[in-house]
This record gives sequence, structure tokens and C-alpha cells, in this order.
Amino acid sequence: MNNPRPKVRLSRALGIPLTPKSVKYFEARPYPPGVHGRARKQESDYKVRLREKQRLRAQYNIREAQLRNAFDKAARTGGKTGEALLVDLELRLDALVLRAGFARTIYQARQFVVHRHVLVNGRRVDRPSYRLRPGDVITVAERSRAMVPFQVAAAGGHAAEVPPYLEVRHDALAARLARLPERPEIPIICDEQLVVEHYSR
Repeated sequence: MNNPRPKVRLSRALGIPLTPKSVKYFEARPYPPGVHGRARKQESDYKVRLREKQRLRAQYNIREAQLRNAFDKAARTGGKTGEALLVDLELRLDALVLRAGFARTIYQARQFVVHRHVLVNGRRVDRPSYRLRPGDVITVAERSRAMVPFQVAAAGGHAAEVPPYLEVRHDALAARLARLPERPEIPIICDEQLVVEHYSR
């Protein structure tokens, strides 16, 4: 998803800060952008569900078709569709590169994967949507480690809080998916039930 809208405006429109930089702007102006941003608008059920879906898309930086496919897959699991959807999205390579603290934002994580800086089990993978399985190991390619962003990552510069399903060694720029994530551990702002309702209507 290459959204041309500046991340700060998008953050304010969706009601969630999408990048570290947008946090301070968001705190200063916690209302949607535009002339009528502060006016309280009538929220239809459809609009509330649509916004929740857009929020989820923005946090994983994915296209509509990718989210729709992930939803259809989750709906076939037979369990709670919303939870299955979030677990599936969280297993994306770009999401786990971000969670491991190897990138500052989901946009940077995606770029690192596409530019072939990331290995999974020792093999180069350039698809951000690649899904990992428990036991898989993510490392940064040897030739890429001298790059400034990875030097910062190796020093623990991006690691706010590593979720418990990941085992990370920042100094080695290595992370292992220890097990499947559980919903309360996934650091995403989303009422997934509204997303399910949006697609199920």
C-alpha cells in the first residue's frame, strides 16, 4: 500500500499515530485534519466499521485486496475470525521485522524486506507478505549490517517492547518466532470485531 497521503494527516484521519514522528503531532491535534476536523460528525455504523478496517490496513501497510484475502482465510479457520485475522497479519515478515526492533516503522520494515536486507532461516526473502512459522529465524544480511538504520537497531534503538512471541538478540540482529502470537499480545489498535462485521455485511 503506497499511500501518498502524508503519514501525519493519515494518522489524524484514522485517530491513531502510525509513526513515531506522528505521535507528537497527534497529541497536539487529536482530531481529524481539514477545516471541519473538530466538528462532531454523525457516525453511521457503516462509517465506524469502515474506519476500523482502514485503521487495520494502515497499521500493517497493506492493500485492500491483501486484507480481504487474509479475512477470507481467517473466516475458514472455524475459530474466532477476528483473532485469526490479526494473528495471520502479525505473522507477516515486515510486521515481525518491525516488532523485533529492526525497523522504526512498518514502512521502513517493508522497505528493508523489499530491498533484500532480510533473511529467513538463512535465505533471502523479499516479500513483505511472507508468513513465518514458529521456529523461523529472521536475520539481517551480513552485507547490510553496516547500514546506519541497522547499527541503530543493533544498539536497541528501535526496540520499545518486544512482544513475548519473539526471541530477539539485537546485538546479533537476529529474531526467532518462538510461537504463535495471542491476541492480547499483538500491539495493534483495533476492534477486530468491527472489521469482521464490515466484511460480513
